[in-house]
Amino acid sequence: MANILLVLNAGSSSIKFSAYDADTDDLQLVTRGQVEGLFSAPRFAAYNARGEKSGEHAWRTGDTLEHADAIAHISAYLRGLGVGHRLKAVGHRVVHGGAQFTKPVIVTEHVLNELERLTPLAPLHQPHNLKPIHIIAQRHPDVPQVACFDTAFHATQPEVASAFALPESLTRRGVRRYGFHGLSYEYVSTQLPNLPNLPDGARGRTVVAHLGNGASLCALDAGRSIATTMGFTALDGLMMGTRCGNLDPGVLLYMIDELGMNAREIEDVLYRQSGLLGVSGLSGDMRTLIASEDSRARFAIELYVYRIAREAGSMIAALRGIDTLVFTAGVGENSADTRRRVCEQLAWCGIDFDEQANVARGPRISKDTSKVGVWIVPTDEELMIARHTRNLTSVTRG
Repeated sequence: MANILLVLNAGSSSIKFSAYDADTDDLQLVTRGQVEGLFSAPRFAAYNARGEKSGEHAWRTGDTLEHADAIAHISAYLRGLGVGHRLKAVGHRVVHGGAQFTKPVIVTEHVLNELERLTPLAPLHQPHNLKPIHIIAQRHPDVPQVACFDTAFHATQPEVASAFALPESLTRRGVRRYGFHGLSYEYVSTQLPNLPNLPDGARGRTVVAHLGNGASLCALDAGRSIATTMGFTALDGLMMGTRCGNLDPGVLLYMIDELGMNAREIEDVLYRQSGLLGVSGLSGDMRTLIASEDSRARFAIELYVYRIAREAGSMIAALRGIDTLVFTAGVGENSADTRRRVCEQLAWCGIDFDEQANVARGPRISKDTSKVGVWIVPTDEELMIARHTRNLTSVTRG
């Protein structure tokens, strides 16, 4: 019977899952989906490997689900497919590994305690990432679990790229630039050798633009992270769907001293009311803004693109040049308008943009005459987690 690897990505109000057949060399996808709207209006949807809906359920208005209930529903769905009893390992996306965890690890009681200690570094994410680990450890103690970290891929950054100009009393308490979206960047880095006509060395100097509801850039030198726009938290760097990105710290002092705001109020503004939503006043969804004729929507898009192009310049400086630009994640993969605007602003670095290829979704969207190759590379963080999980738990064929 096939071995099934389950990958879980838990947030504050949702759990995404993917199940893979570990007996296939390429970890064939069996099903994927999510339970979202926990604690409010929960609903479940699942899809097969072809992207066809294979399951759905909406709870009654007023019903609330916790993470444990969501995992129970996912487990029941998998049993209904006839794969639940073949579960061999579970991989988890964990946002923060701190300075200690620079590669995926099998979860033990000691590891879990150490990850709990990192919660102050990612209070909005870490507790929710760890909940399913606790739940599965209680219900299936014999099933190995693997934690994969969004910060780990950036451990290769030089010290100068991860340091803040702060007193040692803060830096020795873990205040430094960690970087995030590492699982996405790691997956993209594994795809670069498959792209034709790239420089040798897997493959030269690459800037990857992970543009989704969360957004960041990463500078890859021969496939290794040497700089990224996110820092101590996933709030820094680019303007995002609802997050502000780079911000003068003096604004925080102003919000405290002049506006009388407390830490939780500031947190809500910076994480949930800013970015595309805050600037446009309409939506944090790029599709909605592109379709709008509102002047605020147009300015939000203009600012979004400006910030990407400006931060891309800093990544190019860290690399001392650029050979390849890659777009990935929801906006990066699906918004031809955003890709075009960014490439127009980066034409100075040698991009000869191919509009026809861009509209056709590439994958290459630069002309043969371009000094910089521009590509669309779909990311797959869940598959990256599944690969790590299989490697660490020896869930192999046969």
